[in-house]
Amino acid sequence: MSDSLSGQLDDLRATLLGELAAAADRAAVEAVRRRFLGRRGLITRRSAEVDFGALTAPERARIGALFSALRTFAGEQLDTAADRFTETADRWTTGIDPTLPGLRAIPGRLHQVSAIEMLLEDIFSSMGFTVDPGFEVETEFANFDSVNIDADHPARDTQDTFWLEDGRLLRTQTSAGQVRHLRRHGAPTRAVFPGRCFRKEETDASHETTFHQCEGLVVGPDANVATLVGVLKAVLAEVFGRTVTVRLRPGHFPFVEPGFELDIHCLICDGAGCAVCKRSGWLELIPCGLVHPAVLVAGGVDPERHNGFAFGIGTTRLAMMRFGVPDVRLFASGDIRVATDRPSLL
Repeated sequence: MSDSLSGQLDDLRATLLGELAAAADRAAVEAVRRRFLGRRGLITRRSAEVDFGALTAPERARIGALFSALRTFAGEQLDTAADRFTETADRWTTGIDPTLPGLRAIPGRLHQVSAIEMLLEDIFSSMGFTVDPGFEVETEFANFDSVNIDADHPARDTQDTFWLEDGRLLRTQTSAGQVRHLRRHGAPTRAVFPGRCFRKEETDASHETTFHQCEGLVVGPDANVATLVGVLKAVLAEVFGRTVTVRLRPGHFPFVEPGFELDIHCLICDGAGCAVCKRSGWLELIPCGLVHPAVLVAGGVDPERHNGFAFGIGTTRLAMMRFGVPDVRLFASGDIRVATDRPSLL
């Protein structure tokens, strides 16, 4: 048996060498390795065919040595063949000086609108507000009915709203999260709803079909206009790192009564007048006001016990002011200079 087995192992050696000679790349060498030394490889299977229990101790030692020598031989030949292809690959790296300094890594940056949104979230969180981003696809009830927008309001027209085939819509305002939040958390509460909104608008330097808002809602027994203005002025001071000039003027919005527009002194032209502020020196930034009782009722809050205020910060316009971007359409232009030519907040 020993002589017959020895001849079979010699045949395996010859087959191994032949297959390695035909291997065209490292992957082929690894395939040969699996074929001979794998768990079900040729050498392993041949060893399993030997009934070592029927052999005498000297025979077991001799046959075991033959298999051990074959495995060692196969491993050495396979490693040599693999190294041959590694050396070929290494020739591509000749002429490189590893002591030279590497290329400077250029770190990525946040998009300015994302940076402003994250900054607002941090500011409001430090003031005790819950951050509730809501949903970009909303129901008609959440986006319109729950915030006191009548069925015949022009904002529901297809000229203003992107309607989906199933009757839902892309939210036109982050106010859509107010009533859902009130129903879940009740009053008193403080929350902001940051995110992207969509409207079918004519685009210009300060309007875009896709824009970002940060809606705010405070409901409690002592919410009032003075607190509303104080909160907004404090937030703007944090964003710009200094006190900024604002003005409050009357405005009409179905979900607040009374309603206001908080305008910011245009920081693009320093109030001189430009395309962004439509030559007025002021930019409409934050619609706001006291929460309409109908909205409180829709949210399950008793308007006799609680009142509240709400505001909608135009995050995209805020980014324009913070970074000096003269046209809102540049944020979605894909022009990398918009991000790299101006510092990021984070």
